[in-house]
Amino acid sequence: MEKIIEAHELTKKFGEFKAVNKISFDVKKGEIFGFLGANGAGKSTAMRMLTGLLSPTSGAATVAGFDVFSQQEEIKKNIGYMSQKFSLYNDLTLMENITFYGGIYGLSSNEIKERGALLIDRLGLTDIKKKLLKEVPLGWKQKIAFSVATLHNPKIVFLDEPTGGVDPITRRQFWEMIYEKADQGMTVFVTTHYMDEAEYCHRISMMVHGEIHGYGSPNQLKEEFNAQNMDEVFIHLARGDQYKLK
Repeated sequence: MEKIIEAHELTKKFGEFKAVNKISFDVKKGEIFGFLGANGAGKSTAMRMLTGLLSPTSGAATVAGFDVFSQQEEIKKNIGYMSQKFSLYNDLTLMENITFYGGIYGLSSNEIKERGALLIDRLGLTDIKKKLLKEVPLGWKQKIAFSVATLHNPKIVFLDEPTGGVDPITRRQFWEMIYEKADQGMTVFVTTHYMDEAEYCHRISMMVHGEIHGYGSPNQLKEEFNAQNMDEVFIHLARGDQYKLK
């Protein structure tokens, strides 16, 4: 399968502190790739480098064929991004958010109108399309934010802790939306500290203190450590047990 993200010894330092230390991995086209780890493990810093929002200190990486050091603007044109805060404006209506982000993504007025109508219809949000986003429940904001982040059909969508603070049922519904996009050929790169969400990914990378301590499919890693679930795998990796999968 085609590699759409490649990183080799990618590093980010803040002064003497290494937030991300020589991480190497690849992501295949159409793959759901999980970037897991505890809070503060370096997941969001790594994602910001890959999305062109933060310049690396050293190493190498390409995203959709573009270099993270010299082609950051080209990267931004080929990706979607959903932050922990859902990237929506609470003082705008649903349709105003769609129009705003559609314009940022370079869609024409007709494309925004057509795709916005399709988004609203698919999510069943006709009754609230004129409401301010601050009046919409958190779970719906999450689904809307994901839909808006993929409005322009990007090659890759980056999701930074997208399911934080929502109930398990809404989390599962959100993952169903992710599967739908992956089935359409979109690559999904998702960071999370929920270890059970690793089971939803094709492959995962597990970060510990800014470094990759585990890399492979969930089943491979569970087999490697004779673990019943990903929480047990993470415990092994966090205490320094070595994995051999490549």
